[in-house]
Amino acid sequence: MDAFIIEGGNPLQGEVTISGAKNAVLGIIPAAVLCACSSKIENVPDIKDVNKMIVILEKLGAEIYREKDTLIINTEKPISYDVSDYEEETGQMRASYYLLGALLGRYRKAIVPLPGGCNIGDRPIDQHIKGFQALGATVVIEHGQVKMEAPELKGAHIFLDVVSVGATINIMLAAVRADGKTIIENAAKEPHIVDVANFLNLMGANIKGAGTDVIKIVGVEEMHGCEYSVIPDQITTGTYMMAAAATEGDILIKNVIPKHMEAITAKLSEMGVIVLEEDDGIRVIGKHPLKAVNVKTMPYPGFPTDLQQPMAVLMTIAQGTSTITESIFESRFKYVDELRRMGANISINSRTASITGVKALSATKIRTTDLRAGAAMVIAGLIADGETKITEIVHIDRGYENLQENLRNLGADIRRISEKDPACL
Repeated sequence: MDAFIIEGGNPLQGEVTISGAKNAVLGIIPAAVLCACSSKIENVPDIKDVNKMIVILEKLGAEIYREKDTLIINTEKPISYDVSDYEEETGQMRASYYLLGALLGRYRKAIVPLPGGCNIGDRPIDQHIKGFQALGATVVIEHGQVKMEAPELKGAHIFLDVVSVGATINIMLAAVRADGKTIIENAAKEPHIVDVANFLNLMGANIKGAGTDVIKIVGVEEMHGCEYSVIPDQITTGTYMMAAAATEGDILIKNVIPKHMEAITAKLSEMGVIVLEEDDGIRVIGKHPLKAVNVKTMPYPGFPTDLQQPMAVLMTIAQGTSTITESIFESRFKYVDELRRMGANISINSRTASITGVKALSATKIRTTDLRAGAAMVIAGLIADGETKITEIVHIDRGYENLQENLRNLGADIRRISEKDPACL
């Protein structure tokens, strides 16, 4: 398994361009199977989760062509609704559950293995199933498979018990081909919800209210192909913002939507970081010492749970005591032991971490426990005194495109080594 070696202490300087949003494109690619057509999707990030989704669709019968950041997905020929033979791919990726909504919408049936992904807490799909059942599907879970069938899909009024991004997107995917009107209340409002809805509308769907807590969908009989460009990745943008702040750097982050970053901008500004917004960019200038802050993760437009771990790294070197409360996933503090190995002063009480800043982190061997914790470990390595080795970076590859190259271009001393390299043993 590959590892990163980072020599800390270099302020990040320069420009970086953000790729397409992982959480949006992983809903958009399955959406392309809702019709017998061909769609062109641009600004697609080159990350492991996207590549796995492409492999799954190709095995189901879709024809997919890729050139740089552009995908052409052709589903004019019938594709299989049975994904049961591809547990290896789906078991490593949470977003594989979007195949349920897309295949149900097109074929009125779907068989998909239960999804995998990062172990950050309980992530049931009960709200997804509730939505599919309301639309008329019979759902059975057996032998690790979700099996669904519906003689017909009919619009329904669905109230989600909890705000769920995955359930909101999945229900949209099925409801766009249902007969009649579907209303989703207590819907998630994240930018990638809006992006998936915009893509579906270009395919001929009739969705209104995406980005609010009530989404209304009038089902259509037919959909068609389209051309679409995925929005920039909000979480990747936030990661580079925090890397600049942590290293006392000065980075211009290009191809971003500043409004999507307001919760992060507000907290960084509170810590004393200079954040300057441009039309499609954000400049971040790190100023030390950082000030302690209190953060609570919330659904959008609140502070995103996916940036909780990188924010915690900033808190480890901030003056005073900060708190970070995780309200979304109950097991998202597994990375804390790795930061403690570097000298961080962190105590955990239920879902709240209390972090008292130290003068500096000390380099050592650490590991990534999940995708976003991986980004946090990289930032920790960038500011640590000495050489940090980060193992299990396969998690990072799932969601960050060209992270090593981008950081090197910004002045970081980072290199990747393979398991065959003696330095990785």
